[in-house]
Amino acid sequence: MRAVVQRSLEAKVTIEGNTVGTIDHGFVVLLGVGPTDTEADSDYLAEKISKLRVFSDPVCKMNLALADVGGQVLSISQFTLYADTHRGNRPSFTGAADPALGDRLY
Repeated sequence: MRAVVQRSLEAKVTIEGNTVGTIDHGFVVLLGVGPTDTEADSDYLAEKISKLRVFSDPVCKMNLALADVGGQVLSISQFTLYADTHRGNRPSFTGAADPALGDRLY
């Protein structure tokens, strides 16, 4: 699995004019699933992300985790994290998981 985690003050996902996800303070996570990923990988990554201490404490040190600040997560499926751009000008996405596996682990 590959994830890009970004702190956010607020975020939303809109598809064809309809808001399908929204959060206040927390993380926006772009998540890509690979063909050999398992439920154990998914559980590990979720646990790891939830415990990242990247929010500021009262003395401005990055010392607080998502739960400590009452944060939320907006997770977005992103198979393009597995793009291979080494050859040519068209990326290949064969390194990403089959959509059925991606749906199951997402």
